[in-house]
Amino acid sequence: MVHINRLDLNLFVVLNAIYTEGNITRAARSLNLTQPALSHALGRLRAVFDDPLFVRRGSAMAPTPLARSLIGPVRQSLNTLTASVQQCRSFDPASTRRSVTIGVRDVLESKLLPPLTGRLKAEAPLIDVSSVRADRRELESELAAGSLDMAADVLLTLSNAVRRTLLLRDTLVVVAREEHPVLAEGLDLEGYLRTSHVLVSSRRKGGALEDLELARIGRSRHVALRCQQYDAACRVVAESDLLLTMPQHYAQAANLTLPNRVLPVPFPVPTLDVYLYWHETAEHDPANRWLRGVLLELFAATNSGS
Repeated sequence: MVHINRLDLNLFVVLNAIYTEGNITRAARSLNLTQPALSHALGRLRAVFDDPLFVRRGSAMAPTPLARSLIGPVRQSLNTLTASVQQCRSFDPASTRRSVTIGVRDVLESKLLPPLTGRLKAEAPLIDVSSVRADRRELESELAAGSLDMAADVLLTLSNAVRRTLLLRDTLVVVAREEHPVLAEGLDLEGYLRTSHVLVSSRRKGGALEDLELARIGRSRHVALRCQQYDAACRVVAESDLLLTMPQHYAQAANLTLPNRVLPVPFPVPTLDVYLYWHETAEHDPANRWLRGVLLELFAATNSGS
């Protein structure tokens, strides 16, 4: 039985060269090896397979039945490996077939996926994308393992093995139904605080960024409803007097068909910075680098307001 861990892939290159040339001297010349080095490699092949593989007939080397049975799979494997290496070195978006997995929070999907899908259809029709929710605690290990090719999320504490660049600079806004009484004289801090709120979070407890900023000025608000999806929260707001605080870019998309207004938050809040993450092992991968560039271009238009 041949154990794959005993095999040197270079030996298959030697096998193919001897089979193709039918002569030790010519095979050695084609590989830029000395004849003794090639003969030594052939000896290792014979030991691995327990078969002479080639039998000398005059100046020619005739393949044994085992060598004839091996040459097809060996050539196919070498061609596949060569094609893969060449593809990596000369990436062509229009002809490369690849599946890419991106870790994205659902709040970003509506902003990212429509323009990305359009761009891929036009420039890289054979690249398939999966948008998945990634656990922030596992993000670095998933990027390192390759189960995620890249991810988009808020600023996270990760090691230097994870590369990052700013993807999107967003801000918080308040969503209220058009006829909400608190809007009659304009939404100020006191009106914001005396009105009940809906909070969107995947966590069962704890506040949001706006609650942290209110705490800084010694204030707090009443959360009457906690839910998991902004789309659901926007619909609740359209049919109630609850207020919703959410990222601006998602608010604009989520409320297009709803009778809601989008207003500035009536107290200071920091920007919501979203970063694109990838592992250092993918830094120079042509496909990963190309897709990162596409995402940065798409969001550059968003950040400039176009």
